[in-house]
Amino acid sequence: MKKIYEHPKSLKNIQTKYCGGCGHGIIHRIICSVIDEMELQERTIITHPVGCSIWADLYFDFDSVQPPHGRTPAAATAVKRVQPNHLVICYQGDGDMAAIGTAEMIHAANRAEKFTTIFVNNAIYGMTGGQMAPTTLLGQKATTSPKGRDADAAGMGYPIKVSELLAVLDGTSYIARGAVNNAANIRKTKSYIKKAFEAQMAGIGSTMVEILSPCPTNWSMDAIQAVEWLEKNMIPVYPLGEIKNTLNSKRGLK
Repeated sequence: MKKIYEHPKSLKNIQTKYCGGCGHGIIHRIICSVIDEMELQERTIITHPVGCSIWADLYFDFDSVQPPHGRTPAAATAVKRVQPNHLVICYQGDGDMAAIGTAEMIHAANRAEKFTTIFVNNAIYGMTGGQMAPTTLLGQKATTSPKGRDADAAGMGYPIKVSELLAVLDGTSYIARGAVNNAANIRKTKSYIKKAFEAQMAGIGSTMVEILSPCPTNWSMDAIQAVEWLEKNMIPVYPLGEIKNTLNSKRGLK
């Protein structure tokens, strides 16, 4: 009888600390499924910073490094250079990556550092109380923008499209944006992650997969409402799909 479901070996079988309806758990499972398929559990190292991702080492059954807030790309750079034959993952949220870690993010990508970033975008600061993040949508309410983000009148700026920002850098070879709102998008996201991991192991430039993820607690919604809000509001601002793919050209293929 064909197995329909098998718990990934790379993912510990324990209850998580994530809020109900959070997308981190789904993302963890996708990552581990790809690692198992590529038989890389013993050669994988994840770097994860402060934020909801601070708990990642509790769930992943492989080596991890926890850098200070925003410094994950710098740590991932060091790990990959010391262990070039390992799969090195830089796991970051939008507050960590697009705010305090902006310099590290951009310069690591520009240097074509050969690790893969998994960028979880839920448009808000999750662990620290629901403050406005660089990715918060216009009009979206947060604890620091209770009337909604207003780019012009209040000088709050615009949502930063990290994937599009990094796509213009010559050091990046593969950038895609997925989501975990339904089964079809979960499958697509998995395919993006696998392609990024394969490119990394082939030594082809800097790779990143951005993943739109619900945050019911800080969006003040239940799990179903959060998925619907993501579909209605986030995806139009952050379109899904492959944003940059130069893998074949960098392999010397047409």
